[in-house]
Amino acid sequence: MDGLKYLLSALADLALPRVCIVCGRPLGTRENHLCLYCSADFPFTRFWTSPHNEMSDRLNGLIARNMADSPDEMEYERYSYAVSLFYYHGEAGYRKIPQGLKYRKLFSEGRYFAGLLGRLVFSCSWFEDVDMVVPVPLHWRRRWTRGYNQAEVIAAELAAVKGCGLQTGLLSRSRNTVTQTRLSTDEKHSNVSGAFSVVGKTAAGCSPRHILLADDVFTTGATIFACHHALRSYFGPELRISAATLGFVASL
Repeated sequence: MDGLKYLLSALADLALPRVCIVCGRPLGTRENHLCLYCSADFPFTRFWTSPHNEMSDRLNGLIARNMADSPDEMEYERYSYAVSLFYYHGEAGYRKIPQGLKYRKLFSEGRYFAGLLGRLVFSCSWFEDVDMVVPVPLHWRRRWTRGYNQAEVIAAELAAVKGCGLQTGLLSRSRNTVTQTRLSTDEKHSNVSGAFSVVGKTAAGCSPRHILLADDVFTTGATIFACHHALRSYFGPELRISAATLGFVASL
């Protein structure tokens, strides 16, 4: 049976050659989305080896700053864990992984890397109690134009790996924010501040213990934090809220 699969795969490659998503080299029959060279150089973050890492520090720093600015709003906060699969650099070929999902509808590649992220995330003891995965939502106009939300593709794969609930309608993006790509750090935070809310009718009856927010790339953390704040305001301090993304921008 394995020999037959190999033969069929080889024939398919002849008819429609597959290429590495990063460098464009033709893929061998046993290579999957990445060539051997790009697989060997894959810039893993290894954030899953510790609950305290560069990404979680950045996210929890935003939460702590908000608590200092609004002491009456939040008196207690559970630590937010955060994991990304790889370091994202604007000039590196690996940027094509989230970009391919976001702009080119490369769903197979997106699910493949989201599945890899999920297996790494849920190998960690501190993610064992995750019982709901929530994608960062798009505004309805942008979703209508694009036809899908790339964060939902990632979230669905994470939920499938964990075997937990997927809630695509829990959060709503109430304001159609401008793209974050060319904004400064302060502009990014201002752009998404107050842009998200929990849809009450969807949340009715839900009492999750640990929500995992899913998105494609973590840059300043502004978008994840804005979602975190909306969930925290609705559910209260008992809920732990963490985050997982494909890419992580190390230097700002």
